[in-house]
Amino acid sequence: MDNERGTLRSARAGVTNAPSDRARLPRSRRPVGEPARPGSSSPWILMYHSVAVEKEDPYQLTVSPERFAEQIAWLHRRGRRGVSVRELMRARAHGRDDKLVGLTFDDGYADFARYAVPILQAYGFTATAYVVADLLGQDNGWDTEGPRKKLLTVEEVTELAAAGWEIGSHGLGHQALPGLPADVLAVQTRESRRLLEEAVGGPVTGFCYPYGAVDAPAALAVRDAGYDYACAIAHSPLTGRFALPRCYVGDRDGAWRLRAKKGRHRLRDAVTELRRGRRIRAERAVTERRS
Repeated sequence: MDNERGTLRSARAGVTNAPSDRARLPRSRRPVGEPARPGSSSPWILMYHSVAVEKEDPYQLTVSPERFAEQIAWLHRRGRRGVSVRELMRARAHGRDDKLVGLTFDDGYADFARYAVPILQAYGFTATAYVVADLLGQDNGWDTEGPRKKLLTVEEVTELAAAGWEIGSHGLGHQALPGLPADVLAVQTRESRRLLEEAVGGPVTGFCYPYGAVDAPAALAVRDAGYDYACAIAHSPLTGRFALPRCYVGDRDGAWRLRAKKGRHRLRDAVTELRRGRRIRAERAVTERRS
């Protein structure tokens, strides 16, 4: 691990060397709550974690290779193509995402390369792996009650990126971002991106919030760190380009459950857009009264 730790520094070193002036970070002009495409619903993005065989799975994060193959085959039969979120967002910008579904794998487990990649390649699918920049080659120590799972190494991440798989940031040490001070948020977002770009030799434009936890300061930090998008889990007032909702997929999810989850996603989108419209109208009314 010495060579890997030399490539990706520890979180402590990242904090020490982070710029103290957050205003120096690159800033996007996109508002945090901007929809992924103005006037549209959120893209359909599936959230996976581990694809492996486990006797114990208290957090329900593991999908067996057999079940995963069935789920991917179902998407293929439905005329869907699984893609990375990077590819999904690019296609969506041009209105060409009707048959696409985003496939994401949180935490960067080593079994992604062993089990998920070969199945996806068989169908011509791609995906995004969100990795914890400062824990590559280690294990999921944050899951105290679950089995220890090896994480992708620096070399594996480099090879995956070279083969065309999107590598995104999952922060430095799998730490929930809401409530953190601004300078720590800046390190978690900016430094993790820099370290991963060093490893893959190219841009890292996607972020995924650890535990799916996001608030306005966290979303602003991600935007200001220069990411193009960020994935959350639930629909919320922040739903948009920097808080994309996703559908959890587990080992019990067969064809019927996946169809139901797609419908639930659409329903939650509709409710979120309705609430967004009401909020915008209320804000406009207040502005008009003040003027």
